[in-house]
Order: sequence, then C-alpha cells, then structure tokens
Amino acid sequence: MAGASLLTLLDDIAMLLDDIAVLSKVAAKKTAGVLGDDLAVNAEQLSGGIRADRELPVVWAVFKGSMINKAILVPIALLLSYFLPIVIMPLLMLGGAYLCYEGFEKVWHNFTDKAAVEHHKQQLKAALQDPTVDLQQFEKDKINGAIRTDFILSAEIIIIALGTISDKDITTQIPVLAFIAVVMTVGVYGLVAGIVKIDDGGLALIKDKSLSIGGKFKRVIGRFMIGFAPKLMKFLAVAGTIAMWLVGGSLITHGVHSLHTFIATASEFAAQTPIIGNALSAITPLSIDLVVGFTLGALLVFIELIIKKYSIKFSR
Repeated sequence: MAGASLLTLLDDIAMLLDDIAVLSKVAAKKTAGVLGDDLAVNAEQLSGGIRADRELPVVWAVFKGSMINKAILVPIALLLSYFLPIVIMPLLMLGGAYLCYEGFEKVWHNFTDKAAVEHHKQQLKAALQDPTVDLQQFEKDKINGAIRTDFILSAEIIIIALGTISDKDITTQIPVLAFIAVVMTVGVYGLVAGIVKIDDGGLALIKDKSLSIGGKFKRVIGRFMIGFAPKLMKFLAVAGTIAMWLVGGSLITHGVHSLHTFIATASEFAAQTPIIGNALSAITPLSIDLVVGFTLGALLVFIELIIKKYSIKFSR
C-alpha cells in the first residue's frame, strides 16, 4: 500500500508538472504581445544618455528592480485569484484598455509633438557633453524611471498570465506565475543588454585595421551592426505598439460577450470563403482585436485631451 501510495503521489506530481509546463507555454504566448512593447520601451529608455561603459551595469540595476517588481506583483495576483477571483476579468479588461491607450498615446505623441521628442534627444546629448551635469544622478534617474515603467508592464504581464490559468488551483498557479515572472524578466533584459551593445560591438569590429580578408569582413559586419541597431529599435517600437493593440483588444473582446460572439460568427463566415477560407478564418480574430484595440486607444486618448482642455479652461 505504501508503495502504491508513493507511485500515486509521484504520478500526481508528474501530472502537475506536465500541466505547469503546458500552462506556462500558454501564458507565455498570451504575454508575448506585452513583451514586444516591454522590450522596445526598456531598450529605448536604457540606450540614450548613458555612457557605453555604464550601459550593462544600468541594465543589471533595472533587471534587479524588475525582479523586485515581480516579487511584489506575483503574491498580490495570487491573493486576488484565491480570495477575489471575480476581479480577475475586470482587471484584465482594465489592463487591456491601458495597453490600447498606451499604444495610441505613444503614436499620437510622436506625430503631434515631434519638437518635444527632438528636444528630449538634444537634452540627452547635451547632458553627456556638459561637465557640470551629475552623470551619476542622471543615471539613477534613468534607472528609477525604467523600473517604474517596468512595474506597469510587469503588472500587465502577470495579470494576463493569471487570466490564462484563473480556473486552475493555487498549486498550479504559483509555479506557472513564478516561471513566467523569472523567464520573462531574464529574457527581456538579456535581449535589452544585447540590443544596447549592438552598436558598441560594431564599433569594436570596425577598429580592426587589418588588410586581411578577415579584417575586411569584420569591418563590413561592424558597419552593418552600427546601421542595423537604430533600425532594430524602430522595428521593435512599431511591433510593440501593434502588439499592444492586439493584446489589449483581445482582452476587451474576451471580456465583452457580444464582441466574443461576433468574432466567432465572423470567423465561421470567413471560413466559408473559397480557397482562402482557412487563412481568412485565422486572421479574422486578430484583425478584429487590432481594430478594437486601436479604436479604444484612440477614444481614450481623445477623452484625455478633452478633459485636459476643459480643465485648463476652467482653471483660468
């Protein structure tokens, strides 16, 4: 009996671990959209206004801050799931709405306030060249700002991940959320560290003045890396914004029953199209999520602009 009990226990543990592995993959896919923006935002924040020899120490400092953020957020999320599971869906929709707003606000700011964006870049360059500027304090401000941004993005990741396993018991939720928190943080900041050092790596290759084929090859690769780094940053920014609308929109459509039903009906209708029916059926939910995310983001930004306009008017 003892042996049978032990085998049963081992089987239960094996099944639990298998469930955790599967659910972790599902949660990781759900949070991938947020990670696109997370990666772009952090790489952008940590790549400007910091000396090359301080970039990796700064990334490490933000990484530690991010782990602390996760250590705070994961227990809070688990407590909510255990004691107040009814708030998970509203929180998911709130997080989705914020993602939609954040994505559109970033685009709106870049298109309508280009002078301010350029002025900010010039301030960063001037800070590095001005000997009177306290670079240590500047660096601390950069780190603290990145950690604050990470807290918001981490909360979105944890909430989205929790939403995929909200119907599971607490013994499954704990390891899944812990796994997501650690792997996502290591993955994001590992990539951030690589991205912010691409141009430095290219510069190091260019310095090889050898006339050999190997030296010429290094210089070609170095010039490619230096030219590739800013293009990668722009791509990540665009991809991250689109991902925010996709993820945010999907959280809204899943929370609103009528929209969820409409997507299912539209997908079935698209599947009946000759030849390309399967492809249309697959992209229909994504297209609707993107439209919902973009539209909601635009609506929230315009509401904010109207409130600001009238608050300034009445304060005079």
